[in-house]
Amino acid sequence: MMNPPKLGQALLALCMMGMAPIQAAPVPGNQAAEVTMGSVAMDIPVEMIKRMSALTDYLGRNTKLNASFRPSPNLDSTVDDLGTGRTQIAYLTPVAYIEARKKYGVIPLVAPTTQGRPYFSLVIGVKAGSSINTPVELKGKRFAYGDEKALLQKAAVESMGLKSSDFSKFAYLKHYDNIAKAVLAGDFDGGILKDSVADDFKNKGIAVIGSTAPLPSYLFAVHPNMPVAVRDQLRDALLALKKTTPDRTATLDAFDRSCDGFMVVDDAAYDSVRKLILSYQK
Repeated sequence: MMNPPKLGQALLALCMMGMAPIQAAPVPGNQAAEVTMGSVAMDIPVEMIKRMSALTDYLGRNTKLNASFRPSPNLDSTVDDLGTGRTQIAYLTPVAYIEARKKYGVIPLVAPTTQGRPYFSLVIGVKAGSSINTPVELKGKRFAYGDEKALLQKAAVESMGLKSSDFSKFAYLKHYDNIAKAVLAGDFDGGILKDSVADDFKNKGIAVIGSTAPLPSYLFAVHPNMPVAVRDQLRDALLALKKTTPDRTATLDAFDRSCDGFMVVDDAAYDSVRKLILSYQK
């Protein structure tokens, strides 16, 4: 039997081989329609496979769909995979959604909720006990961002009184977990984090010294040509996923421990982010 690390590597290799696009479409008889899910890279690929496969397994059990996960290495590829049909549904940051909507006309489906609300915050985290207590004290220090394409991160930092030019050094570490670990290791004095990630690392020594106002959540969006019947199955199954049984709680915890369910969102909910990143767009 293949051990878990090798299994993860094998899954990753299969997912990244440039498979032909799989189009979700009604299938005659009892054969399930194929739906491939994508996601922005919130963690290393093997961890993303674990997180998102929990959802695809749930969808497979609770819809008439055959759902699978295809990882993407970065924000741009996630957007293009969804827009060109390599994936039919994808989990996107607000900025990735705005780009996919503009470029391909993708359709918002549902957003995860925390305490019943579809919002999150970006925060600045430092190592507890570092004597840095406010964002402005990071001027002249080393700072970590995630994805270079994540315009919302830069806008968030600026909303807290800082610019990239204020730092003695800054770098892009791709994933929020990487940022938190680098700050704890002393490689950087501060970094931008999603609030739920900061919460996960609080007991390990991350302290929050600044936060944005609530922002519209990450969301699942679908390819514009997805059949309505398939879209409705996905929406209804995700809306029904709540922490009401041990099995469903485990599914949500694997996806994101801060998530307690999903709710329908529309395009207008992301207008506040459009305004926030306007000056960063070319």
